[in-house]
Amino acid sequence: MPLLAADLEAESAVLRALLAELDEPDWKRATPAVGWSIADQVSHLAYFHDVTVTSATEPEVFAAEKAELEARGGVNPDEVAARYRGLSGGELLAWFDASRARLVRTFAALDPALRVPWFGPAMSAASSLTARIMETWAHGQDVADTLGVIREPSARLRHVAHIGVGARAFSHAVRGRPVPDAPVRVELDAPDGSLWTWGPADAADRITGTALDWALLITQRRHRDDLALVVTGPAAQEWVEIGQAFAGAPGTGREPGTFA
Repeated sequence: MPLLAADLEAESAVLRALLAELDEPDWKRATPAVGWSIADQVSHLAYFHDVTVTSATEPEVFAAEKAELEARGGVNPDEVAARYRGLSGGELLAWFDASRARLVRTFAALDPALRVPWFGPAMSAASSLTARIMETWAHGQDVADTLGVIREPSARLRHVAHIGVGARAFSHAVRGRPVPDAPVRVELDAPDGSLWTWGPADAADRITGTALDWALLITQRRHRDDLALVVTGPAAQEWVEIGQAFAGAPGTGREPGTFA
Protein backbone atom coordinates (compact mmCIF):
# COMPACT_ATOMS: atom_id res chain seq x y z
CA MET A 1 0.00 0.00 0.00
CA PRO A 2 2.79 2.51 0.72
CA LEU A 3 4.23 1.77 -2.74
CA LEU A 4 0.86 2.34 -4.40
CA ALA A 5 0.42 5.54 -2.39
CA ALA A 6 3.85 6.71 -3.55
CA ASP A 7 2.90 6.07 -7.18
CA LEU A 8 -0.32 8.05 -6.71
CA GLU A 9 1.74 10.91 -5.30
CA ALA A 10 4.12 10.75 -8.25
CA GLU A 11 1.32 10.66 -10.84
CA SER A 12 -0.45 13.53 -9.10
CA ALA A 13 2.77 15.57 -9.12
CA VAL A 14 2.94 15.29 -12.93
CA LEU A 15 -0.58 16.68 -13.22
CA ARG A 16 -0.05 19.30 -10.53
CA ALA A 17 2.98 20.68 -12.37
CA LEU A 18 0.72 21.39 -15.36
CA LEU A 19 -2.00 22.95 -13.23
CA ALA A 20 0.34 25.20 -11.24
CA GLU A 21 1.26 27.11 -14.41
CA LEU A 22 -2.33 27.93 -15.40
CA ASP A 23 -3.79 31.42 -15.43
CA GLU A 24 -7.41 31.70 -14.34
CA PRO A 25 -8.80 31.69 -17.92
CA ASP A 26 -6.84 28.52 -18.69
CA TRP A 27 -8.86 26.58 -16.13
CA LYS A 28 -11.92 27.12 -18.34
CA ARG A 29 -10.30 25.77 -21.50
CA ALA A 30 -12.27 22.95 -23.12
CA THR A 31 -10.67 19.49 -22.94
CA PRO A 32 -11.20 16.55 -25.33
CA ALA A 33 -13.95 15.31 -22.98
CA VAL A 34 -17.03 16.96 -24.48
CA GLY A 35 -18.43 19.69 -22.24
CA TRP A 36 -15.60 19.46 -19.71
CA SER A 37 -12.99 22.10 -18.93
CA ILE A 38 -9.67 21.65 -17.18
CA ALA A 39 -11.44 22.78 -14.00
CA ASP A 40 -14.00 20.00 -14.43
CA GLN A 41 -11.25 17.40 -14.78
CA VAL A 42 -9.68 18.51 -11.50
CA SER A 43 -12.92 18.76 -9.53
CA HIS A 44 -13.80 15.26 -10.74
CA LEU A 45 -10.55 13.88 -9.33
CA ALA A 46 -10.82 15.75 -6.03
CA TYR A 47 -14.46 14.77 -5.54
CA PHE A 48 -13.87 11.06 -6.16
CA HIS A 49 -10.69 11.04 -4.07
CA ASP A 50 -12.88 12.22 -1.19
CA VAL A 51 -15.58 9.67 -1.97
CA THR A 52 -12.96 6.93 -2.05
CA VAL A 53 -11.85 7.85 1.47
CA THR A 54 -15.47 7.71 2.63
CA SER A 55 -15.94 4.28 1.04
CA ALA A 56 -13.02 2.90 3.05
CA THR A 57 -13.53 4.66 6.38
CA GLU A 58 -17.32 5.08 6.52
CA PRO A 59 -18.81 2.34 4.31
CA GLU A 60 -22.28 2.85 5.78
CA VAL A 61 -22.22 6.54 4.83
CA PHE A 62 -20.98 5.63 1.36
CA ALA A 63 -23.73 3.00 0.97
CA ALA A 64 -26.42 5.52 1.91
CA GLU A 65 -25.07 8.12 -0.52
CA LYS A 66 -24.77 5.49 -3.25
CA ALA A 67 -28.37 4.38 -2.70
CA GLU A 68 -29.56 7.98 -2.92
CA LEU A 69 -27.66 8.51 -6.16
CA GLU A 70 -28.97 5.26 -7.64
CA ALA A 71 -32.52 6.32 -6.80
CA ARG A 72 -31.88 9.37 -8.99
CA GLY A 73 -30.50 7.29 -11.84
CA GLY A 74 -26.93 6.73 -10.69
CA VAL A 75 -23.78 8.80 -10.50
CA ASN A 76 -23.71 11.52 -13.15
CA PRO A 77 -20.18 12.90 -13.61
CA ASP A 78 -21.56 15.86 -15.55
CA GLU A 79 -23.67 16.88 -12.55
CA VAL A 80 -20.65 16.58 -10.28
CA ALA A 81 -18.64 18.80 -12.62
CA ALA A 82 -21.40 21.42 -12.83
CA ARG A 83 -21.67 21.55 -9.04
CA TYR A 84 -18.16 22.95 -8.62
CA ARG A 85 -17.86 25.34 -11.56
CA GLY A 86 -18.01 28.32 -9.25
CA LEU A 87 -14.63 27.48 -7.72
CA SER A 88 -11.54 29.37 -8.83
CA GLY A 89 -8.43 27.67 -10.14
CA GLY A 90 -6.66 28.30 -6.86
CA GLU A 91 -9.51 26.78 -4.87
CA LEU A 92 -9.59 23.73 -7.12
CA LEU A 93 -5.84 23.22 -6.82
CA ALA A 94 -6.04 23.45 -3.02
CA TRP A 95 -8.90 20.92 -2.98
CA PHE A 96 -6.97 18.59 -5.28
CA ASP A 97 -3.96 18.74 -2.96
CA ALA A 98 -6.01 18.19 0.19
CA SER A 99 -8.09 15.33 -1.23
CA ARG A 100 -5.00 13.53 -2.49
CA ALA A 101 -3.26 13.95 0.87
CA ARG A 102 -6.28 12.47 2.70
CA LEU A 103 -6.46 9.58 0.28
CA VAL A 104 -2.76 8.75 0.56
CA ARG A 105 -2.74 9.08 4.34
CA THR A 106 -5.81 6.87 4.71
CA PHE A 107 -4.99 4.12 2.23
CA ALA A 108 -1.28 3.78 3.02
CA ALA A 109 -2.31 2.34 6.41
CA LEU A 110 -4.99 -0.08 5.16
CA ASP A 111 -4.82 -3.82 4.70
CA PRO A 112 -4.51 -4.22 0.92
CA ALA A 113 -7.07 -7.05 1.00
CA LEU A 114 -9.76 -4.97 2.76
CA ARG A 115 -12.95 -5.01 0.64
CA VAL A 116 -14.02 -1.51 -0.30
CA PRO A 117 -17.46 -0.74 -1.76
CA TRP A 118 -17.72 1.29 -4.96
CA PHE A 119 -20.18 2.36 -7.66
CA GLY A 120 -19.12 -0.64 -9.71
CA PRO A 121 -18.18 -3.95 -8.09
CA ALA A 122 -16.58 -3.84 -4.63
CA MET A 123 -12.81 -4.21 -4.73
CA SER A 124 -9.80 -4.55 -2.51
CA ALA A 125 -8.20 -1.48 -0.97
CA ALA A 126 -5.18 -2.10 -3.19
CA SER A 127 -7.37 -2.13 -6.31
CA SER A 128 -9.22 0.97 -5.12
CA LEU A 129 -5.97 2.90 -4.80
CA THR A 130 -4.81 1.53 -8.15
CA ALA A 131 -8.03 2.90 -9.64
CA ARG A 132 -7.20 6.35 -8.30
CA ILE A 133 -3.79 6.17 -10.01
CA MET A 134 -5.56 5.19 -13.24
CA GLU A 135 -8.06 8.04 -12.92
CA THR A 136 -5.33 10.57 -12.16
CA TRP A 137 -3.36 9.45 -15.20
CA ALA A 138 -6.42 9.45 -17.48
CA HIS A 139 -7.76 12.86 -16.48
CA GLY A 140 -4.22 14.15 -16.51
CA GLN A 141 -4.07 12.99 -20.14
CA ASP A 142 -7.06 15.21 -20.94
CA VAL A 143 -5.30 18.18 -19.35
CA ALA A 144 -2.05 17.41 -21.17
CA ASP A 145 -3.88 17.08 -24.49
CA THR A 146 -5.57 20.42 -23.92
CA LEU A 147 -2.26 22.13 -23.22
CA GLY A 148 -0.41 20.35 -26.02
CA VAL A 149 1.95 18.61 -23.58
CA ILE A 150 3.40 15.15 -24.21
CA ARG A 151 4.01 13.32 -20.96
CA GLU A 152 6.86 10.85 -20.61
CA PRO A 153 5.50 7.30 -20.14
CA SER A 154 6.52 5.76 -16.83
CA ALA A 155 6.38 2.41 -15.04
CA ARG A 156 3.16 3.67 -13.42
CA LEU A 157 1.39 2.77 -16.65
CA ARG A 158 1.42 -0.81 -15.35
CA HIS A 159 -1.30 0.19 -12.86
CA VAL A 160 -3.46 1.56 -15.68
CA ALA A 161 -2.81 -1.48 -17.85
CA HIS A 162 -3.50 -3.95 -15.04
CA ILE A 163 -6.80 -2.45 -13.94
CA GLY A 164 -7.84 -2.23 -17.60
CA VAL A 165 -7.19 -5.93 -18.10
CA GLY A 166 -9.06 -6.74 -14.89
CA ALA A 167 -12.08 -4.75 -16.06
CA ARG A 168 -12.75 -6.92 -19.10
CA ALA A 169 -15.82 -8.60 -17.58
CA PHE A 170 -17.16 -5.26 -16.33
CA SER A 171 -16.71 -3.69 -19.78
CA HIS A 172 -19.04 -6.32 -21.21
CA ALA A 173 -21.48 -6.34 -18.30
CA VAL A 174 -22.04 -2.58 -18.33
CA ARG A 175 -23.17 -2.93 -21.95
CA GLY A 176 -25.32 -5.99 -21.25
CA ARG A 177 -23.04 -8.31 -23.20
CA PRO A 178 -21.78 -11.74 -22.15
CA VAL A 179 -18.04 -12.17 -21.85
CA PRO A 180 -16.76 -14.43 -24.65
CA ASP A 181 -15.42 -17.77 -23.47
CA ALA A 182 -12.17 -17.24 -25.34
CA PRO A 183 -9.31 -15.94 -23.17
CA VAL A 184 -7.29 -12.99 -24.45
CA ARG A 185 -3.52 -12.64 -24.21
CA VAL A 186 -2.30 -9.06 -23.67
CA GLU A 187 1.38 -8.35 -24.37
CA LEU A 188 2.63 -4.80 -23.86
CA ASP A 189 6.00 -3.18 -24.43
CA ALA A 190 6.77 -1.32 -21.19
CA PRO A 191 8.50 2.08 -21.10
CA ASP A 192 11.72 0.45 -19.85
CA GLY A 193 11.80 -2.06 -22.73
CA SER A 194 10.51 -5.04 -20.76
CA LEU A 195 7.37 -6.99 -21.62
CA TRP A 196 4.20 -6.94 -19.51
CA THR A 197 1.82 -9.84 -20.06
CA TRP A 198 -1.63 -11.03 -18.99
CA GLY A 199 -3.60 -14.09 -20.06
CA PRO A 200 -2.61 -17.53 -21.34
CA ALA A 201 0.50 -17.55 -23.51
CA ASP A 202 -1.20 -19.87 -26.02
CA ALA A 203 -4.44 -17.88 -26.37
CA ALA A 204 -5.53 -17.42 -29.99
CA ASP A 205 -7.04 -14.01 -29.25
CA ARG A 206 -4.31 -11.44 -28.61
CA ILE A 207 -3.68 -7.73 -28.10
CA THR A 208 -0.10 -6.49 -28.52
CA GLY A 209 1.48 -3.06 -28.61
CA THR A 210 2.90 -0.44 -26.29
CA ALA A 211 1.74 0.02 -22.72
CA LEU A 212 0.95 3.64 -23.56
CA ASP A 213 -1.34 2.72 -26.44
CA TRP A 214 -3.19 0.18 -24.30
CA ALA A 215 -3.57 2.70 -21.47
CA LEU A 216 -4.92 5.31 -23.88
CA LEU A 217 -7.37 2.78 -25.32
CA ILE A 218 -8.64 1.25 -22.09
CA THR A 219 -9.23 4.68 -20.49
CA GLN A 220 -10.94 5.75 -23.74
CA ARG A 221 -8.55 8.67 -24.30
CA ARG A 222 -7.88 7.54 -27.87
CA HIS A 223 -10.00 5.79 -30.47
CA ARG A 224 -8.84 2.35 -31.44
CA ASP A 225 -8.17 3.57 -35.03
CA ASP A 226 -5.65 6.15 -33.78
CA LEU A 227 -3.47 3.56 -32.01
CA ALA A 228 -0.93 1.00 -33.22
CA LEU A 229 -2.25 -1.94 -31.20
CA VAL A 230 -2.32 -5.27 -33.06
CA VAL A 231 -5.57 -7.10 -32.32
CA THR A 232 -6.13 -10.75 -33.27
CA GLY A 233 -9.35 -12.72 -32.87
CA PRO A 234 -13.03 -11.81 -32.38
CA ALA A 235 -12.96 -11.77 -28.57
CA ALA A 236 -10.00 -9.40 -28.55
CA GLN A 237 -11.60 -7.25 -31.24
CA GLU A 238 -14.82 -6.88 -29.24
CA TRP A 239 -12.85 -5.98 -26.12
CA VAL A 240 -10.91 -3.14 -27.75
CA GLU A 241 -14.17 -1.73 -29.09
CA ILE A 242 -15.91 -1.53 -25.71
CA GLY A 243 -13.18 -1.74 -23.07
CA GLN A 244 -13.08 0.71 -20.19
CA ALA A 245 -10.95 0.72 -17.05
CA PHE A 246 -13.31 3.01 -15.12
CA ALA A 247 -16.56 2.31 -13.28
CA GLY A 248 -19.89 3.79 -14.27
CA ALA A 249 -21.91 3.95 -17.46
CA PRO A 250 -20.35 3.10 -20.82
CA GLY A 251 -17.89 5.80 -21.82
CA THR A 252 -18.27 7.72 -25.07
CA GLY A 253 -14.55 7.67 -25.84
CA ARG A 254 -13.01 9.79 -28.58
CA GLU A 255 -13.90 10.15 -32.24
CA PRO A 256 -11.54 8.44 -34.69
CA GLY A 257 -9.05 10.84 -36.19
CA THR A 258 -9.05 13.19 -33.20
CA PHE A 259 -5.50 12.15 -32.35
CA ALA A 260 -4.48 10.44 -35.58
